[in-house]
Amino acid sequence: MNFASCELLKLSSCHMKSMVFRCFILVMLILVFRITICSFRGSTWLTWRTSNWIAMSAASNLQYSIRRDKFLEVPQIVWGLNNQKIALARACLTSRFLNRTLLMPSLSASLFYKEVDLLKPMPFDKIFNFEKFNALCEGFVRLGRYSNLVNHTKPFELQKGSGRKWTKDRDLDQLNQSREESVDTAEVIRIVGKNPFLWHDHWPVKDYAKIFECLVVVDEIENEVAKVISKIREVGRMVGHKTDASEKKENTDGLINLHVPYIAVHMRIEKDWMIHCKKVEQKLRINEICSSKEEIMERVSHIRGIELPVTVYLAVADILLEDGTILSGWKDGLVPFEKKRLGVLGAYKKYPYLIQSAIDYEVCSRADIFVGNSFSTFSSLVVLSRTQKLIKMGFTNSCSVEVGYSSYAYNILGQSGGAKRWMTDMSASSLVDISYGTNNISCNSNWDKTL
Repeated sequence: MNFASCELLKLSSCHMKSMVFRCFILVMLILVFRITICSFRGSTWLTWRTSNWIAMSAASNLQYSIRRDKFLEVPQIVWGLNNQKIALARACLTSRFLNRTLLMPSLSASLFYKEVDLLKPMPFDKIFNFEKFNALCEGFVRLGRYSNLVNHTKPFELQKGSGRKWTKDRDLDQLNQSREESVDTAEVIRIVGKNPFLWHDHWPVKDYAKIFECLVVVDEIENEVAKVISKIREVGRMVGHKTDASEKKENTDGLINLHVPYIAVHMRIEKDWMIHCKKVEQKLRINEICSSKEEIMERVSHIRGIELPVTVYLAVADILLEDGTILSGWKDGLVPFEKKRLGVLGAYKKYPYLIQSAIDYEVCSRADIFVGNSFSTFSSLVVLSRTQKLIKMGFTNSCSVEVGYSSYAYNILGQSGGAKRWMTDMSASSLVDISYGTNNISCNSNWDKTL
């Protein structure tokens, strides 16, 4: 290489260094300028931008990826089936908030309110399909098995508070503290204390509804549901109900079956309910909770648009029922059946309470018309599931039109002396009305906000 070439390279190198230096100075000036502007506007603006970015990032992570190496463990879930479903959903949403997988909880097969030691635990996957739950709730919440644990760290025990001093704000503060690094390093956060059904509610109805949609009963229960519904429709054909030619279904033999509609009535007149509802009426100073057998029959008979004759399936807790006359006194054309008269009582009795209730829930939720009590958790969750179906059918802001999956509350007087039309307000900010009941069941809810 000659002398001229060397000099040229040196000049080029110096020029490049000069350009880099100038760029560096320019970047520094820009940074100083932005810091000055931010200071002029006030430090809160920068803080808001930073915290907002972190919050959005956390929300994005929760929406698309639930951690599989961090877990939440909850105590055994107790009380009735639908209280257990609410508790399960609340536990799922708590795990979502903490961005953790919920370890598959134990439900309760038997129904005891005080003798917790006598409750027989039943694994979640004995009632609901574990794999389908995770598939349907993918990216929203996730269930895990205890076999997934590595046990590298000792579980962090989170004591849930109770009583009047344990407010909703204090509960939320506790959850936020559990997201801090000092706690979040634990592989398992184990919640100890009271039943998850009694935890404070921090999530809207639509979040609960999403989880309820992921709860698909196992094949064994689904087969029992199909048998009961088939029996109800068979009875409907026998009593001479007009079949609906617009709804056809091909059976396994290749023959076409016409749809035979039925009504399901969640008839809450058992002894435990009558004690409970009278206490609630006294506490709330209203008289639209308890309904006698006669009032239920009267209001069902005045529901408009029912084509007679029609089969009426009565969903009752047989072991708690003291009235043996629930099949008598119905209006001509309303043909009532309960488990014994339908010939399915034996099939129910081979299962524990929880599975019996799960079968009844599915039978009621799939009825052409459902009539229940708006202060019953069972009835409220049935109507919620039916409301979801109506929304998917395109009925998003009114229930004045007669369509399939119509629901009514017999404890509240509606048009023409009948039960009042009922749909769930999917825009509600909490599940409190569904958990504890309400007499405000107007159909004019603005659901479009949730779609």
